[in-house]
Amino acid sequence: MKKKHIDYLVTYLREFFTVYLPRQKSCSMHTIISSRQTWNMLLDYICASTSKRLDSITFADLNRKAVMRFLDDMEVTRKWTASTRNQRLGCIRSFFKFAASLEPVLFIYHQDLKGIPMKKLPDKSRVMDFMSQDAMGVLLRQPDISKKMGVRDMFFMVLMYDTAARDCEMLSMRYCDIDSERRTVYLLGKGSKLRIVPISEETVQHFIRYDKIFHQDASGNSPLFYTIHRHEKTFMSDDNVARFITKYGERAKEICSDIPERITPHMFRRSRAMHLYRSGMPLALLAEWLGHEDPETTLIYAYADTEMKRKAIVQAEANSSVRPSVEKGVWVGDDDMIKRLCGLT
Repeated sequence: MKKKHIDYLVTYLREFFTVYLPRQKSCSMHTIISSRQTWNMLLDYICASTSKRLDSITFADLNRKAVMRFLDDMEVTRKWTASTRNQRLGCIRSFFKFAASLEPVLFIYHQDLKGIPMKKLPDKSRVMDFMSQDAMGVLLRQPDISKKMGVRDMFFMVLMYDTAARDCEMLSMRYCDIDSERRTVYLLGKGSKLRIVPISEETVQHFIRYDKIFHQDASGNSPLFYTIHRHEKTFMSDDNVARFITKYGERAKEICSDIPERITPHMFRRSRAMHLYRSGMPLALLAEWLGHEDPETTLIYAYADTEMKRKAIVQAEANSSVRPSVEKGVWVGDDDMIKRLCGLT
């Protein structure tokens, strides 16, 4: 075995991100970006903890203990949830599995990382966090649209709520995916499945304002939401979205007590879907609109909506003759009978 198979980690990483994920696995751009972010954070951590240069990091430096320390540190410094931690660990393992497929001697490192357990998550299959329409309205009014970034943040949140798009669907959108004349957007969902979603006239107006500031010379394939990196437009990261949503959530919480302590991008999707369900959209149509491959997934909105259950119970009780009425005792209001019952007369 040549020494480079163990020591030149960067060579394998380059092939992993430029060939394996996009060409062989046909992963979405968001998946690739998320995995790249994970590895950037991991390598930065390893360089800092070992005082090594990036080009001298080896597979041996990425052992089980080092990766576990990294994950634990991210939970503290970046407030990673158990779900986020598991997802990042999956990204790391995926690369080691790829490297081992190219060079079997590296399988030992892949096996070593399999010893890191996934964090157990509570069963929340029938529990869902969402915001009321009033609370969502307060949140959406937080960006300062007199500022450039405020216009961007406002449009992003309005579009995400209006379409109930996943965070990854929002971040993979290109300029050509929104049609302001037909008031529709194309969303690339899980499994690279494309769907068309209508948007409101109000959302179109937000887009027009955003377009004038951020896409004066845009081409059709330009990222709809972007950051500038080395003088080029690159897709905005999910960390960037999480930062500004958290900021506006904290502001909104000062105004409206119904705002949750922690707001996530997925809460926009769930809130919008719940609002549509309460407005009468059938679950079958809601499943198609959300891009759920399995319609059973959409049943969570029926399970979670306690308000609709409460109204149904009140209506049923109002129309029911099953429950007996409360009858008064024959002694009520008859003082003489009460005295006789008590042996006072």
